Amino acid sequence: MRCITLTIAAFMFLAACAGAAPYEPRDGRQIVEHLPSRNDPAQREFQRLRKLLAARPDDVDTASELAQKYINEARNDGDPRYLGYAQAVLAQWWAQAEPPVKVRVLRATLLQSTHQFPAALADLNAVLKQDRDNAQAWLTRATVLQVQGQYAQAKNSCMHLYSLAPELVTVTCLSNVANLSGDAAHSYALLTDAYQRDPAADTGIRIWVMTLLAEMSARRGDNAAADQWYRQAMALESPDSYLLGSYADFLLDRKRAAEVVTLLKDKTRVDALLLRYALALRAVGAAEAKEQSLALGQRFDAAMMRGDTVHQREQARYELQLKGNATAALKLAQLNWEVQKEAADVRIYLEAAVAANNRQAAAPVLAWIRQNGLQDAALAPLIARLTANGNA
Repeated sequence: MRCITLTIAAFMFLAACAGAAPYEPRDGRQIVEHLPSRNDPAQREFQRLRKLLAARPDDVDTASELAQKYINEARNDGDPRYLGYAQAVLAQWWAQAEPPVKVRVLRATLLQSTHQFPAALADLNAVLKQDRDNAQAWLTRATVLQVQGQYAQAKNSCMHLYSLAPELVTVTCLSNVANLSGDAAHSYALLTDAYQRDPAADTGIRIWVMTLLAEMSARRGDNAAADQWYRQAMALESPDSYLLGSYADFLLDRKRAAEVVTLLKDKTRVDALLLRYALALRAVGAAEAKEQSLALGQRFDAAMMRGDTVHQREQARYELQLKGNATAALKLAQLNWEVQKEAADVRIYLEAAVAANNRQAAAPVLAWIRQNGLQDAALAPLIARLTANGNA
């Protein structure tokens, strides 16, 4: 096997990097943000690499290493500024038609963070023409294709990892695709077995695998298993934004909103997490619920003014679940569907169609579900309502 270093950020990157719009504090005494400590290991590493890069600004290896660490921090912390830092580090190569391979893979990762999927795939395809054994490019390509609902191509990308990556990474890639395309039970069993055979896997990979197993369990309606996987993932180390959002959704669906309030009360800088926090506050009848909902609305308004459409799925949930505007929610869900087709995108689309009593609008998504064989317990009642007394 070729010796490689893989980052698993790509698989959780799109959800984890849901950043926040500028925030205006209520008064001058309010703490807006706790700055990272200079003693924080990540900050020390950033400082070390910045010094090296300042001394050797044309060193693509140092620049790539620093950019990757910024991307990882964006995934972990949910702070979108780190994505800007990563792009800035790569500035002298960013606009090149054929930048170095390392830079091109990183550029693709950053492009996918703003849903520029065709451009990201163009970069990844170019890398793989030059270096067929680039495991990170294959893994990132699988991610982008999966998000777009192109499961056959995503599976093909995963298959290339067999001789390039650890078995657990390859099986996770394949199982995640299969679980969304008609093979839920077998893919779950396959991934569980692979995980149990590799107890010494890197912590980041273990969190990735357990989060996916939790989501697979929830889609299969096995709440006990899902809860167990989520708790194990949460216990390993400080959870990243993706894990927090996924677990919060699981808890909200099970009427455990009080736990979400505790989980996310200090994580509201990230729009996707503020959405869950506001939903939880409303569910428990907290006085703060209206204020947080208004703050979230201001962030979405600011994003629309900037022409930022990355968070249309979250905005659709905001319109439907916090404002009760089914028509606006359905429109946003439709726009989002043109870009990405994950299980959460399917769900908000069908929820909005049900709320708007618009079966016709739901027809393309229902057809897509039948075509791909997506199995998700949360979708069953929505599909039943949209197909009752006739075919949608």
